[in-house]
Amino acid sequence: MKNLRWNNFLFQLVAFLLALAFTSLIMVFAGAPPISAYVEILGGAFGSVNSLANVVVVWMPLLLVTSGLLITFTAGLWNIGIEGQITLGAIFTTAALRLLQESSLPPWLIILLAMLAGVAGGALWAVMAGLLKTFGGVNEIFGGLGLNFVATALTLWLIFGPWKRPGTGSMSGTEPFPDTLWLPQLPGLRLSPWSVIFGAAAIYLVYRLLSGTYFGLRLKAIGKNVRAAFLLGVPAWQHSLLAFALCGFFAGLAGALQVTAVYHRLIPSISSGYGFLGLLVAMLVNYQALWAAPVALFFAALNIGSIQLPIMLNLDSSLSGVLQGMLVLFVLLTEGARKRWLQKNG
Repeated sequence: MKNLRWNNFLFQLVAFLLALAFTSLIMVFAGAPPISAYVEILGGAFGSVNSLANVVVVWMPLLLVTSGLLITFTAGLWNIGIEGQITLGAIFTTAALRLLQESSLPPWLIILLAMLAGVAGGALWAVMAGLLKTFGGVNEIFGGLGLNFVATALTLWLIFGPWKRPGTGSMSGTEPFPDTLWLPQLPGLRLSPWSVIFGAAAIYLVYRLLSGTYFGLRLKAIGKNVRAAFLLGVPAWQHSLLAFALCGFFAGLAGALQVTAVYHRLIPSISSGYGFLGLLVAMLVNYQALWAAPVALFFAALNIGSIQLPIMLNLDSSLSGVLQGMLVLFVLLTEGARKRWLQKNG
């Protein structure tokens, strides 16, 4: 078992080095020094308290989304609709805040109710993808993509229609909410301690759910072979729908945090691409919750640190996306190589 873990670590290390080498090669062709680029990324992510806080601002919703995706991936479900579920969480949160902000309720209760509405919105959108798959025969990938487009269109319609700013609609989003309806933030920073609490609690709960409960064992059985699990008495479609709902729960919470702790309004790209980024993180950790937090932190640091590239080296910040994508690709390739090696030497 110990040798198996070391082999797995070595193959993962090779994947990381290959991704780094490939990205460095791209930089060389672009006429930029790779070492300087990586130094700038590190400095942009961890060079100051404000930069570090911005990394955590990205890390927490990404961790929430990854936590949910680990549940659906365990059940063998590709929940590509995660982006739409974040968006619906943000829409429901915004709707609740708009409805209750003029009420006599205390601000903390309004925020709580709004976040619960966001969780409900994300779960509802996820269950719709599950229902399309279970009763409509629509693959969850295609159903999820379709629901993503609907969520984006709904966001734009609300921003430029019923919820537009006084006078005219704006791509900057809806009218900001008063600071009494913001989650508390650290002085001088964009970071809310509540985001950290929610993110840490989510990954811990998912880790315990998947590794120490009967429900987690059933999800793994469904993910391995849904027909065999059904024949063994596992209610497969019910568990699949529940997996979707739980994933949507965490995605909706991420959307609620985007409204109450980050942007304080609904904006067109409220999901910030965290859904697709969470898919990469979940694949990179091979669906193991134990590694989700550090890998999500690495991805968040790349996102924030890469902002320095166009400023200091005249490189586009999307280079961090190249490194992230290559890292997942090489991990998948090396995982296949590792399995073949184990078959030959096992």
